[in-house]
Amino acid sequence: MNFIESRSNERYQELRRLASSAPFRKRAGQTLIEGIHLCKTYLDALGTPVLGVISETAFANPEVAEIARRLPEPLLVRLSDRLFAGLSQLEEGIGVAFVIAVPRHTCGAIVANALLIDRIQDPGNLGSVLRSAAGAGIREVICGQGTVAAWSPKVLRAGMGAHFHLRITEEAKLEELARSAEVPLLATSSHAAQSLYEIDLRRPLAWVFGNEGQGVSAALLARSQQVRIPQPGGIESLNVAAAAAVCLFEQLRQHQAPR
Repeated sequence: MNFIESRSNERYQELRRLASSAPFRKRAGQTLIEGIHLCKTYLDALGTPVLGVISETAFANPEVAEIARRLPEPLLVRLSDRLFAGLSQLEEGIGVAFVIAVPRHTCGAIVANALLIDRIQDPGNLGSVLRSAAGAGIREVICGQGTVAAWSPKVLRAGMGAHFHLRITEEAKLEELARSAEVPLLATSSHAAQSLYEIDLRRPLAWVFGNEGQGVSAALLARSQQVRIPQPGGIESLNVAAAAAVCLFEQLRQHQAPR
């Protein structure tokens, strides 16, 4: 197994750029995931990564040792603890990371059960939305231009492995897609007259969730059926991740309810 203990090592420098530079990740078509949960989830869902990176002392952890056994030895790199700490973005990480290829998908049309993301900026919010989507059985996610990079390390951590169960398109032109959508679009608005709980969510449809401050763009709202999440407590609006969870799991509840 390749052991790296020099900060000037070329492979280590590439790992550092993957960990810290969004332009480098985009050019390389790769990203870095870290931690036992994400690495095990990736192995179970998608198989072998581009590279496994493990700190010198992490091999003593039984779960890390099991992850290492599942990888071909040529794809394993062992780092000194000092060097791994220079990559890590976790406060109390165990010392295991994968380099993975970022899937590149395109979307030709909006179909049933798709999720449209309109300029969500916060990595934690997007990761939480993706986690709810995967949990509710959504498979198609279309991120519009201006949305935070879906495969950035912060979004990946917040998604907790959801990415590996979704087909994610990025940099999509949502307004163009909406003009030829094959199913109705639904968007939440605090000003909508109709409650989320008054409409039939069992029919084919797609959801639109928008920017934290501005919400869904006016152009997309104009092409969407607008629904309101009742909030008797008097709060003006929910966080976008919370709103998405409410909507997606109400849709799931209706699908699973006895007819």
